[in-house]
Amino acid sequence: MRVSMTMLVVAALSISTLPAVARQDRAVAPDLYPAVGAGTNFLDHAELLGNVPEPAWYEANIPFVDLPDREIRDTYYYRWRTYREALKYTGPKDGWIVSEFLGPVGYSAPNGGIVAAAGHHVYEGRWLRDHRYLDDYVDYWLRGSGAGPKPATDFLNKNTTDWAHQYSFWAADAVAARAAVDGRSQFATDRLPELVRQWQRWSPQLNQDLGLYWQTPVWDAMEYTASSYQSPDPYHGGDGFRPTLNAYQYGDARAIAQLFRARGDVAGARPFDQAADALRANQERWLWDDAGKFYKHVMRDDNPGRTKLADREEIGFVPWYFHMPPAANSAAWAQLTDPQGFASPYGPTTAERRSPWFMRDALNGCCRWNGPSWPFATSQTLTALANLLIDYPSQPYVDRDDYLAVLRGYALTQRKNGEPYVAEAHHPDENRWLYDGKGHSEDYNHSTFNDNVLSGLLGIRPQLGATVSIAPLVPDSWNHFAVENVPYHGHNLTVVWDRDGSRYGKGAGLRVWVDGRLTHTQAGLAAVRLTIPARSSADVPELVDDFANVSQTGLPTARASHSYSADPPTKAIDGQDFHLDVPGTRWTSYGSPNSADWLEVDLGAPTQISDLRVVFYDDGGGVRVPTAFDLQYWDGQWRDVPGQRRIPAQPVARQVNRVLVQPALTASRVRILPRRADGGAVGITSFSSWRSAVRGLHASLPDDLAVRAGGVETTTTLQAQQPLRGVRATLAVPAGWNAVPLSSAYASQLAPGRSLVTRWRVTAPAGLRLGERAPIRLLATVSGDSGVTSSLSSAQTVFDPADYGTVVWDDTFDSGLASYRVDGPFGEPPPTLQVADGVLTASAGSRAGAVLAAPVTGDARGTAVVVEPRSFAGSAPEDSLFLGQTAGNRDFALAWFNNAGKASGVDVTVDGLRRGDEATGGCCASLTWAPGDRLAVVVENGQLTSWQQHANRWTLLRSAPIGSAVDPSVVAGWAPALGLRLDAGALTIDRFTVRAR
Repeated sequence: MRVSMTMLVVAALSISTLPAVARQDRAVAPDLYPAVGAGTNFLDHAELLGNVPEPAWYEANIPFVDLPDREIRDTYYYRWRTYREALKYTGPKDGWIVSEFLGPVGYSAPNGGIVAAAGHHVYEGRWLRDHRYLDDYVDYWLRGSGAGPKPATDFLNKNTTDWAHQYSFWAADAVAARAAVDGRSQFATDRLPELVRQWQRWSPQLNQDLGLYWQTPVWDAMEYTASSYQSPDPYHGGDGFRPTLNAYQYGDARAIAQLFRARGDVAGARPFDQAADALRANQERWLWDDAGKFYKHVMRDDNPGRTKLADREEIGFVPWYFHMPPAANSAAWAQLTDPQGFASPYGPTTAERRSPWFMRDALNGCCRWNGPSWPFATSQTLTALANLLIDYPSQPYVDRDDYLAVLRGYALTQRKNGEPYVAEAHHPDENRWLYDGKGHSEDYNHSTFNDNVLSGLLGIRPQLGATVSIAPLVPDSWNHFAVENVPYHGHNLTVVWDRDGSRYGKGAGLRVWVDGRLTHTQAGLAAVRLTIPARSSADVPELVDDFANVSQTGLPTARASHSYSADPPTKAIDGQDFHLDVPGTRWTSYGSPNSADWLEVDLGAPTQISDLRVVFYDDGGGVRVPTAFDLQYWDGQWRDVPGQRRIPAQPVARQVNRVLVQPALTASRVRILPRRADGGAVGITSFSSWRSAVRGLHASLPDDLAVRAGGVETTTTLQAQQPLRGVRATLAVPAGWNAVPLSSAYASQLAPGRSLVTRWRVTAPAGLRLGERAPIRLLATVSGDSGVTSSLSSAQTVFDPADYGTVVWDDTFDSGLASYRVDGPFGEPPPTLQVADGVLTASAGSRAGAVLAAPVTGDARGTAVVVEPRSFAGSAPEDSLFLGQTAGNRDFALAWFNNAGKASGVDVTVDGLRRGDEATGGCCASLTWAPGDRLAVVVENGQLTSWQQHANRWTLLRSAPIGSAVDPSVVAGWAPALGLRLDAGALTIDRFTVRAR
């Protein structure tokens, strides 16, 4: 939908002057999902799916299968449901990711990504027709937030410094495997620079003498293993040379070489083939135990002879996942069916039963991978076994019946109370999950299953070239199976086995259809390679949801007239849509006293509203689908959204209710008012606003704009990836703000690789609170394209000492401390305080603390307290500075900066009563101090903000609404203060300054 040129000229000057509704040409909205195209219709899809939410998504995306084994078949459809639940839209920067847990965890990458199972996520999702999910997800780990820096701490892997290396990851192999299904090899080859970088960044863990990589078991996603138990630290110990990371690096090297060759670059492939050859040779030398016929862990430390551990662990099967071992090593697979090896009813086990570490402490709490059945490892083992059975010479140790037995056991594992269910780890011998935390482990997305059905059991073996191999591993006793409309290289592939033709009525034997046309028949199940006409999967338009806010903080935000305590409004815009009771991703009005309620989304800055989608929650009890709903936007008052076309016309539960708005609306606040005829409660699992992006145009602006003295200058960039005409930039800002271009915001044409760079002056309204953030949205349009490309950032008013021009107190510690009042709010002896050579030193041999109150008062217009530390004491847990204002031991508002804990927060005490989060703003901000950094606190308008200056840039640490506890006029009369607290050593300060507006 194309914005009129008149409106865009006005918008380029100042988006805040826009009327709420912008006229646009009518255009056909993109389909909800990709079209399936020509194919077969042999199976009853509705019956196979059962009562899933949004069945249209499955119809558009998944291959449908019919199997004589009901347990495997039902698990197959269940696992597509869990995969869909795990799809999370994170915003315009990173788009879609595939989550591991449905709820957030503290050790995840930005927006909730966890790289441990990313290879599984790509292998499983490669069979979906909609390529946007994995396009975004792959780029998240290679180019986006998942490739960004992370702390190198023991909690987050001290050995690596970026999120994509927090855990072991077979990135290139997964990307190439995905390209083998969808045929979009250019997507993969375009990312060769990032795939090479990902491979190379494991080099710090390459031992040059052995030519092997070492890894810590926990960063293989395996805490408490048979390996780590044989180290001083069963949880974080056991560093060693393992069959995991070495196989992943081998597989990635082979995949990178394959992608170079696919691009026609034989020379580029050569060093990666050579690296793979060397890894294979070194693994055979050091990790293969010829006596035990298995790949084993070799401890890195205190092991000069490089002795292998005696224990077999399931990770010894991983090399076959990548076709790494020679055929002569196939004897290892005898352990899969050995009762003293890995065999179990709900297995395989993660360590052999012979091991003395088998199930050590496994029943005492998560997370032990020394025996329990683990879906992550089971799916790896099944992929490896399929490779052995299909791609290696025949061997006497395992056969296709064993494959079915393990796959069927895996399906039976995925049950709870008789219903399909997957959690973290299962008892190998009992029908129960061992690690299954409520609100945490439900529908745990940490493995494959459907890929094991499609590429293993049914034998659809994808190829990068214009062929497909079909080599089913179904047992000879099966009389039928079908897999229908597999998205393969832009075609629909259907494979049917019907021994006598009676099941499907399409003829006897094995038959293959391509795009609904029968192309191959044969009598038996012998493997066959077929030519598939060259065609890439059809591109689908890039879409952006402007309502999504995964963090549920800041903007966009959601509000409601009433919310049930467990169902806050922000969960309706958290980027996910599922219908579980626990965990939940919904807003409900359950328990509301109102006859009807509303849910509002505040975008902060205006943007285009053209394609609204809402999914209603219905639990069959107290929360039901509404009878009707209204949609409104805000332009000083609430008005009905004009030009609505609703699909379907009446609200339905657990499916997308789509509202197309034509002409499109430009607004910053939208609300929905669902109502039931009986006045009962309603719920929404997803409320979203989608728009198409301009093809071939990338928009960017700085992540954060620091606003000083009411304004800031910034630069926006629109870069063309293809020839474009009529390119226009608009900077949308909240009401009261203003954005004025200082250079041209229009280009009549842009050649590929060229950019429209525009300078802007952004000004904030008077009276904006210090530290307050506001969204800034770059919108870009081009002639002849109905889409709008955007980039979202934020502006923040930041501390600048120059804004506080009156120096009230400035102590460079050239004289004594007689003018200070020394308080003791900590109830501890004061440290020894000395002033010499322009430095204040606080020293102690044990816990000591004091607050120095300056002989001045604050200023009602605003007080800034700035300190220049020279050094911290290095003691723990106390090694802290305090800044703020105080009236003595019973009344103070002080920000604290703890160097030992690398954290900062706020303490507020009034009349001797310590106040909580309502006054302190909660806890805590991270703090990493470096010599030369300054720390500051600003108290004004009932708010205390704390700041750190590093590299000449002030950054907000905490914002505390202290005015909720004490009148701001009272605080203004308190003394500015500096506190020092330590356990031992010496804290030194160069300067203490108090400034006022």
